[in-house]
Amino acid sequence: MSTTQVVRPAGAGHETLYVLLLCLIILAVAGTVVALHGESQQVATLPSHQLDARRDLSAAEQGIYADLRVTLDEIHLLQQEQSALPTPEQLAEEGFAPFAQDASSVSRGDHRWQLLAPAAYLGVSQAPGVSGSLLMRVQGSEPDIWLNRSNDIASPSDLTDQALIAAGWQQVVAQFDAGVTRQHRH
Repeated sequence: MSTTQVVRPAGAGHETLYVLLLCLIILAVAGTVVALHGESQQVATLPSHQLDARRDLSAAEQGIYADLRVTLDEIHLLQQEQSALPTPEQLAEEGFAPFAQDASSVSRGDHRWQLLAPAAYLGVSQAPGVSGSLLMRVQGSEPDIWLNRSNDIASPSDLTDQALIAAGWQQVVAQFDAGVTRQHRH
């Protein structure tokens, strides 16, 4: 006569409960750590006559702004060689964006560049819907770039801040905040 023994499976219900409880504890601890170490993102507000180069410009305007910042170094070098600011035509012949007329410049608003006395470059947009007109005052090593999105741009005769603001120009500034770079305090 053989005996049959019935072996009951271990209670999986208790093990599942323990695993779920452990997962909840891990999530609660992780959530607490993230909440305590999170940084608030405070974006500095700009005066109404300024635009943030990263947030307030279209893609075409950002491209031209970046080109002007890079080309400023070349303008300074040519200015030292010639003892005068190079003309937009000279910069175009050298192939410096955004002065050179190529497919990129056409797609970014097809600006017509001119040199304004005493030391500024004006790029009047032929497609204001794509990009506004830009003005770069050449003073010092940092670029001073202004944007006007109006359809009818007159060449400004007074290049002071107040005159440009009164004529509808807005200064483009590069802001660096927590959204751009992370600062780790050790």
